[in-house]
Formats: sequence, C-alpha cells, structure tokens
Amino acid sequence: MDKIILITGGSRGIGKATAMKAAKKGYAVCINYKSNKAAAEDLVNTIVSTGGTAIALQADISVEEEVINLFKSLDDSLGRITALVNNAGILDTQSLVVNMTAERFQRVFATNVLGTFLCAKEAVKRMSLQNGGNGGAIVNVSSKASTHGGSFEYVDYASSKGAVDTFTMGLAKEVAADGIRVNGVRPGVIYTDIHASGGEAGRVDRIAPTVPMKRGGQPEEVADAILWLLSNEASYITGVLVDVTGGR
Repeated sequence: MDKIILITGGSRGIGKATAMKAAKKGYAVCINYKSNKAAAEDLVNTIVSTGGTAIALQADISVEEEVINLFKSLDDSLGRITALVNNAGILDTQSLVVNMTAERFQRVFATNVLGTFLCAKEAVKRMSLQNGGNGGAIVNVSSKASTHGGSFEYVDYASSKGAVDTFTMGLAKEVAADGIRVNGVRPGVIYTDIHASGGEAGRVDRIAPTVPMKRGGQPEEVADAILWLLSNEASYITGVLVDVTGGR
C-alpha cells in the first residue's frame, strides 16, 4: 500500500471517524486500541466490508516496549507507515487542582504526552528520508483546552495538551527537511464519549450555547481537518495548530 495510516485510540470518537474517512481516501488503516478489542474489530469489519483495508493492533501507548512492538507489527502487517494520527488521550473526573493526586497527573501525562512522543519517535524513524523512508505526515490531536487551562475541571488534561502543542511545533522544525510534516488539531467541545469519562456525559450540550456557532462539533468535522493536514493539499504546512472549535 502507498498510504498506510496508524490511528492511536482509533476505535471510537474522533479516531473512529478519522479511520472511516481515511479508508475511503485509500489509506490502509491500522487502528490501535488499549482495551476495547470488540470496538476496534467491529470498526475493522466495517471498513473491510466496504472494500477498505484495515487491521486492529493492541498496545498501551504509554509503555515504550508496547509502542515498539506495535510499530513492528504494523511493519509486518501493512508495511512502512506514511501517516500517524496521535489521537489516543485520557482524562479523569472533573476536579479542582487542590484535590488532584500526583498519580492522576502522571497517568494523564503518560498517555497524552509520553504516548504521543513514543509513537511520533517510531513513526519518524520509518518516514525519515535519511533512514530510507519516503517522508510522511503526523497529526497530533490536542485540545483547545490547552489555551484556556481547563480550570475547575481538567487542568491536568489541559496541561498535557499544552505539552502536545509545544511538542508538535518543536518536532515539526526538527524533521521538516527530512520529508516529514507535523501538525496538530485542537478540537473544542465535540460530541464524543470522553465527556462521560469525566463524569458529565451531557457536557457538550451545557457548553454549546457559549460557542459562537451555538453548537457542539461532530467527530467527523475534526476528522476532516486531520485528513486535510495529512494530505498533499497541505504540502507546505508544518508546525501549525488548527482549531476546530466553532469559534470558541
């Protein structure tokens, strides 16, 4: 396959929407999941049933050895990666900073920041022109929370996404001359399951009236931005953070 994409946390929400759209655009899709094997396999079956190519590979991206094995399995199954979407991310229940534990902070950063770094590192090794690759593109899924801090709810999550923003810009400059573009998207309030993980499944509906467009976003709208950044239509764009927020 000429176009091989890995989407971390790809079995639901923005990751799932990106996988579906990527398959339609001719990518061979690798869906990474941590624990929800059934959802990942269902998505693979959906893509394959419509004529696409897809596999599901399990790995906890916060663990270096598992990330290394994930990429080796991808090499063996589909070939050398050309596109990476660092989508996997977690948050904990809404909390004030004073009530957060160090363990919580470390756990959120382990997936959201360390996981992004580990996957990007392995992708760069394979995409690099110096290493015999053909170049490629990486999109890191951040959050608009990185700019407003997530006060009273998710300061740890927002802080981790601030780190992702900085990592995106720094890596982009390092690998630009080696045929690799690195960009990020910063979703606003999007209808995904992550809000239920934070203890408020209806959070988007609560916040939607404060959005200039007066609605929450859909995962497919974020996926469109991701796939555009990966495409040749964005061939002269790197180190950019695209807000998908309805203006908020």
